[in-house]
Amino acid sequence: MTENSSQTIKDPKGDISAESSLPNNQPDESKVVDSAYEEKDIPSADSSSSRKNNDLENAGFTQEEFASLLGKYDYNFKPGDLVKGTVFALEPKGAMIDIGAKTAAFMPVQEVSINRVEGLSDVLQPSESREFFIMSEENEDGQLALSIRRIEYQRAWERVRQLQKEDATIYSEVFATNRGGALVRVEGLRGFIPGSHISARKIKEDLEGEYLPLKFLEVDEERNRLVLSHRRALVEKKMNRLEVGEVVIGSVKGIKPYGAFIDIGGVSGLLHISEISHEHIETPHNVLNVNDQMKVMIIDLDSERGRISLSTKALEPEPGDMLTDPQKVFNKAEEMAAKYKQMLFEQTDEIVEQVTSVATTEN
Repeated sequence: MTENSSQTIKDPKGDISAESSLPNNQPDESKVVDSAYEEKDIPSADSSSSRKNNDLENAGFTQEEFASLLGKYDYNFKPGDLVKGTVFALEPKGAMIDIGAKTAAFMPVQEVSINRVEGLSDVLQPSESREFFIMSEENEDGQLALSIRRIEYQRAWERVRQLQKEDATIYSEVFATNRGGALVRVEGLRGFIPGSHISARKIKEDLEGEYLPLKFLEVDEERNRLVLSHRRALVEKKMNRLEVGEVVIGSVKGIKPYGAFIDIGGVSGLLHISEISHEHIETPHNVLNVNDQMKVMIIDLDSERGRISLSTKALEPEPGDMLTDPQKVFNKAEEMAAKYKQMLFEQTDEIVEQVTSVATTEN
């Protein structure tokens, strides 16, 4: 048997809890979509509950059981190394692994996979060869403790970081809910969706078994936390079908001192107080009520922030109509929106002409 090469990788860290540092009730529009969530509600991405009892001391295997497989060369293995090995035997408590050295190697059943498995045979078969992670030094019986889960854990975080970098939308099944939100699995890691980032027409408890589109909010291997947003994914999908200057029908879902949140087909847009009317308004409560049905015009789509900005001011035939005759505004909404689009088109033409004129003069 030839000596196996080894390489060192980082051992995943445990859970770290932290107090919430996210802002609450900020009137800044840019923070409207990213609602704060309770830090204490966020579970760790790698849950020990997904594995069985971590009992390494009672493995019950001795060097004699490996006598026929031990190599004739000495090896210098250390925790963190990756080694090639062949499955020698599957036992109730774990698997015996031949790593081609004068050292017994044992992999506990809870280290067979990052995912929940019923038994070793779901992942391993006798005589199968693959890579293993060395978890610890030899114990008093001369055994090394191995793991597949640690390798999968490392690669899962690498994959999740890449997905976040690509701003990918993923789909994952809700397997549980708790007081703070919903739980999903992403690449074998446990992800958390804060309640404030769940946008669904069902109550939270009925989401179990549902596959939801999700965007990444937080990917933090150091703190073992993976936080996702259902609402951001829906906003992005909706935004792909919307355009600036479009008139949409919405319903008032919430009113704040700085504006109102309007539901437009399952996602929320912000009708800022400054965009309700040309006339000054002390508070949106003087003009709008929760559950009011109304027409609004889209004036900005910010896909990076997941923000939709709305206006009724741009739809007013005369300044102040939203205060005195809102029905008139809604009746003429499409007509006023067409004028708004024409104005944007003319402004764009003027800018192009100015740029062209400057370029011609310089040449």
